[in-house]
Parts: sequence; structure tokens; C-alpha cells
Amino acid sequence: MDLLADVVSIGGVHGTVGARIEGAEPWALQWPDRPSAGFYALTSGTALLGVAGREPLRLQCGDVVLLPSGLRHVIGSHRGAMTPAYDPIALEAAQRRGEILQVGTGEVTARILAATYSQDPVVSTQVLARLPEVVHLRSASLGNSVDESVSLLARELAEPQLGSAIVLNRVVDVLLVQLLRVWLATRPEAARRTWLGVLGDPLLTTAVTLLHTDPARRWTTELLAAELGVSRATLTRRFVGTTGRGPSAYLTHWRTDLAARRLRDTDDTLESIARSVGYASGRAFSRAFSQIRGQSPGRFRTESRSTLPRMDRALVSD
Repeated sequence: MDLLADVVSIGGVHGTVGARIEGAEPWALQWPDRPSAGFYALTSGTALLGVAGREPLRLQCGDVVLLPSGLRHVIGSHRGAMTPAYDPIALEAAQRRGEILQVGTGEVTARILAATYSQDPVVSTQVLARLPEVVHLRSASLGNSVDESVSLLARELAEPQLGSAIVLNRVVDVLLVQLLRVWLATRPEAARRTWLGVLGDPLLTTAVTLLHTDPARRWTTELLAAELGVSRATLTRRFVGTTGRGPSAYLTHWRTDLAARRLRDTDDTLESIARSVGYASGRAFSRAFSQIRGQSPGRFRTESRSTLPRMDRALVSD
């Protein structure tokens, strides 16, 4: 099993091409807090990224930045550059259509590709969780793969063709995986405190692969440790240090993630969902689900479907 692909897929992580920003000196653009992760790739010039409580970050041509929590920030040419009044309609339109968003009135000195990444809100096991608020990767550390993806993104945005929307969003998805690979390889100590740390620890990689491959098995920490040939204490310590949860708690959350998606997206019975994620009865499953989610599976199904777009609701009911 490809664990990273599994967590990204179950977590419903998808990228959407944002705007092409052209900064005309002097320029600055303020972005509000957003529920989605933000991404920038500087394709020419330099820029300054400002986040409250941090020293401004100088971006050079070829650098990329990921803002996993979508926090409020300012990007511009230099300290003190005036930001225009926030126009949510213009910004959202530029993001949605991948259009050029020119900021400032002077000579264009910087060009930036922007994108966003959304995650399925019903899934708690997320690859972007616990990442630093700002992940800055300099051009020299990225390698040819990221450079090629950014170049392809820029070309598709500059010269839209048939199917460009599909190509753009797929490339943005690929870019995220490439960036996570680079960050894991270049910041192993920082990655160890996030879910990505699982991929940097052979013991945890094997352990989590076993849990994800067969979540319905009647796993205990003792059984999992025995399969791996380590002590229960060692396994628990490594799990908590990286995922923030012990093996049993990690499995319970993963099971409820799998169940939550099926409750929302299918009409499968409670009993069949319970069995598929390792519970002997609907009652046992309901008890575990309610403890983690704070509501019964039935109420969760009703409320989560009420937030789906009309077309999605029709597809679920059919």
C-alpha cells in the first residue's frame, strides 16, 4: 500500500488553481483566513510574505510556499507597501478562472502562481495536519520534478486549451505530493512531529500499513507489536511521538474516518458499515463513533448530507 496516496485520497485533499498574480511595484495583497491551504510559486522576481507574529519571509524566484492552515497573510514587494481594499469577488473570480490578478500600477516586477488545497471536513486523519504554519522550500532544494510541474502549470495558465481545467487541477495535486516529498527529505526532524513522520520511520510505516490494509481486523496494541517484533511500550512511544495518538486511538480515528465517508456518501446500513471497519455490531460501532465524533452515526449521516450541494445529494440518494 502507498500510505501517502491512501491518506491523501481518504482525506479528500484536492487542489484548485488560483490566480496568476502580477505585482507591479510597489504592490501588496492581503489574504484573509481561509479554511483551505494556500500555495505560492514565485516564477519571476522577488516577494515578501508576512504572517502575524513572524519576521517577513523573503521569497526568491523559484521558491514555493505552502500555508497548510490557510492563515491570514500579506504578500507584496516590500515592508510598508499599501494593500488595496479587499475585494472578495475579484479575488475569488481570479482564483476560479485562473486569471491574471494584477496588483499595483507600476512596472511588473514579480509573477506568482497561487493555488489552494481543500480537505474533506469529515476526515480527521489529514496529511496537512500539524505541519508548520508556513512551509518554505527554496528553489535549490526542489529538484527538476517540481520545476517541471510549476513550468507546466504556468504554460497551461498562459495558454489555455481544451481540458486545461482538468490538467491544471491534476498538476496542482501532483505538486502537493512533490512538495511533501521534498519537505520530508529536507526537514526530517520537523516532519517527525507530523503524520508525514510515519513515512520516515520504517517501524511506523509497517505498522500503519497493516492498520490501513485491514482496518476490520481485531487489532490490539499487543497484537500489532507482536506482528512487528517490538515491545508494546516501544510501539506506543513511537506512535504518540509522531501521530500524537497511541496505536489503538489512531486505529479508532481511522475507522471512524472511513465510516464517516460511507455514512455521508452511501446508503449502506449501519450494520454493514460497522462490520467493514471492525465492529461486531452496530451498537458497538455507534458507541465508538459517538465517543469520537460527539454524535450518533445516524445524526451524523443526516447533518453531513444536509451540507452537500444539491447534485451531490441526488447522487447519494440514487
